[in-house]
Amino acid sequence: MHTIFIILKREYLVRVRKKSFIIMTILGPLLITAFYGVIGWAAISSINQKKIAVVDETGLFQGKFKNDKESDYAYPKESLDAAKKSFVKKGYDVLVYIPKNVIEQPKTVRIFAEKSVSLDVQNNVERAISREIETIKLNRAGITQQVIEDAKVNVDAQTISLSEEGEKNSSSVATSIIGGACAVMIYIMMLIYGTQVMRGVMEEKTNRIIEVIISSVKPFQLMLGKIIGVALVGLTQFLLWIVLTIGLLTIGSAILGQSPKQTAQSAVSSRVSSVPTVSAEGREAMERKMAAGGPAANIMAAIDTLDLPLIISCFLFYFLGGYLLYSALFGAIGAAVDNETETQQFMFPIMLPIIASIAFAQFVVRDPDGPLAFWTSMIPFTSPVIMMVRIPFGVPGWQLALSMVLLVLGFIGTIWLAARIYRVGILMYGKKITYKELSKWVFYKG
Repeated sequence: MHTIFIILKREYLVRVRKKSFIIMTILGPLLITAFYGVIGWAAISSINQKKIAVVDETGLFQGKFKNDKESDYAYPKESLDAAKKSFVKKGYDVLVYIPKNVIEQPKTVRIFAEKSVSLDVQNNVERAISREIETIKLNRAGITQQVIEDAKVNVDAQTISLSEEGEKNSSSVATSIIGGACAVMIYIMMLIYGTQVMRGVMEEKTNRIIEVIISSVKPFQLMLGKIIGVALVGLTQFLLWIVLTIGLLTIGSAILGQSPKQTAQSAVSSRVSSVPTVSAEGREAMERKMAAGGPAANIMAAIDTLDLPLIISCFLFYFLGGYLLYSALFGAIGAAVDNETETQQFMFPIMLPIIASIAFAQFVVRDPDGPLAFWTSMIPFTSPVIMMVRIPFGVPGWQLALSMVLLVLGFIGTIWLAARIYRVGILMYGKKITYKELSKWVFYKG
C-alpha cells in the first residue's frame, strides 16, 4: 500500500505542477464562458431578416403573417407566373403561393426560393397557414373569433412528488437539465482522464523508463497508483473549476449590478438548449415554463426541489467508478502498444459503451423508470452516465445500491483484467498486438 501511495503521490504532483494543468484550470471556466458567449452572439448576429412575398389567391391571408426579426412579409398584387419571374429582382428571398382551394387542399401551398428554403422559414409559413385555416373553418362552423381566443389557454402545471415523507415539489425542467449536464460531464471527464492514463503509460514504455521503475515495484502497484493519481488530478481540477466559476459569477454580478444568484440563474437558463439528452419538444417546454415566470424565479425554484447533496455525492461516486473502470482498460491499451497509431483498433471497443450511453440517455430522460433506463443503469459500462440522468428524477434506494455494487465489482474486474495485460505488455516491444495475443496474456501464469 505504501508503494502505491508513493506512485500515486508522484503522478499527482507531477501533473498538477505542470504549466498546462495550471493554465487549463484557470482558463477552463473562462473558455467555457467565452464558448457560450460566442455561440449566443453568433446565434443573434447570424439572423438575417428574410423578405417573403405572399401571393394569396384566396385573399384570406392578407396581413395574417406576423413580421418579426426573422421574417418580413409583403403581399404583391400579381399572378404567380409574374411573381416567380420578378420576386428575386424585387429583393424578395422567398415566394409563398397560396392557391384558391387551400382550405380544402392545404397541401397545395408552394414555397419558391432562388436557393433552398431554410427549415425555419418553411415551418413558420406552414404554422401560420395552418392556424389561419383552422380559424376559417371554425368561423364557418359558427364559432366566433372571440370564442377561439378565449379557448386558447396556457396550462402551467405544478409537479409534486409523493413519497413516504409526504408531498414534495418537483421540477421536470431542473431534473432534465441537471441530469443531462451531470451525464455529459462524466462522459467528457472519463474520456479526458482515461486517455491521460493511456498516454502516460505509453510514454513511459516508449522511453524505457518503465524498465527502471518495474525493477522496484510490481506492475499492478504501478498501474493502480497511476490510475488513482490521475483520478485525484481530475477531482482537483473539477473542484477548482467550481470555485473559479463561482468567483467569476460573483465578479460578473458585481459588474452587471445583479446578485450572484441572479447571474447563476441566467447562466443556467441559457444552457437549456445545450443539453443533448433533452429532446426538442422538451427544450420548447422548458423555455415556455421559464418564460412564463421569468428564468430566474423558475430556475431557482426548480433547483430548490432537487436533493443536491445526493446528486453531488452520486456524481463523485459515479465519476470515480466510471473513471477507474475505463482508465484501467485505457492503461492496458497503453501497456500493450508501442505508438498512438496502434491504439485506434483497441480504443473503439472501449469507447463504444461510453458513446452508446450518451445515445441511450436521450431516451432515458423521457422514461427514467423504463426497462431501458433500468438495465443501462445497472450495467457497469453505461451506469455512470445513465444513473446520473436518472438520479434527479428519483431512483429507488435498492436500484441505486445495486448499481453502485455492480459498478464496484465492474471496476475491480476490469482492474484485474487490465493488470494481467499490463504486466506482460509493459515490457514487450516491437510486436504487433492482436486481440488473440491479449487473450493469451490474461491467462499467463506468474
